[in-house]
Amino acid sequence: MTPPGISVPAREDVLGQAIPFDPARWLTLLPSHDWWPSELDGCRVEAGRPRVDRSTVFGIARRSDTTEGRRHLLTAALVWGTGTKAQSVARRARIFEECTPEHIDARLETGLRILREEGAIAAYYAFNNDHRIKYLGPAFFSKVLYFAGHEQFVGARRPLILDRFVAIALGAVDAEEKWRRGGWTTPCYERYLAFAHDHARRAGVLPDQVEAALFAHGRQLTELGRQGPRRGRPAGRPRR
Repeated sequence: MTPPGISVPAREDVLGQAIPFDPARWLTLLPSHDWWPSELDGCRVEAGRPRVDRSTVFGIARRSDTTEGRRHLLTAALVWGTGTKAQSVARRARIFEECTPEHIDARLETGLRILREEGAIAAYYAFNNDHRIKYLGPAFFSKVLYFAGHEQFVGARRPLILDRFVAIALGAVDAEEKWRRGGWTTPCYERYLAFAHDHARRAGVLPDQVEAALFAHGRQLTELGRQGPRRGRPAGRPRR
């Protein structure tokens, strides 16, 4: 059973979710070329832009037991989650302007060690509190946790991505919780994981398939909100 009105994609479609990016733009903003994973140079090109998919980032994440691997994971997660807009890329790259490489390395190492030893909730708390990296908020450090820990996880919950589109969808389908558009606390993340894992278990799918479905639903709701009600049709629920 999945949340009402939400279609869960096949796992291969989740892994194939590909985002276009501009390598030249990113390379000018990273601390050095050492932060750039070579896998991003081999991504398929479509409409003149390379596109990185979840499967590629998972492959990069398997090397996150080294300093270089953790740097590559962070870069790949940022690239996958950002797209091509110059303003969006510059906003994400503020991490590298405000923090030294040594600071980022130390925080990544600690947070991912906690993920491996204590699980997703403890790691989320770490990145959201004592081991926070400036300008790396929940929407993006949850991506780091997801790629680092969804395939090999500790405890009862796999880490999942929590961003504004997921939160918008949760607000529409989960009446038991008031979902904010940002600034999610650790208890909020824990509630989200419980919700997604419960629906995944009932539907016989993996939790990131539920996350991908929530993301798509939240984006659809956002687009409908921008368009407003159609002429000749009262405001309310969109036609199914």
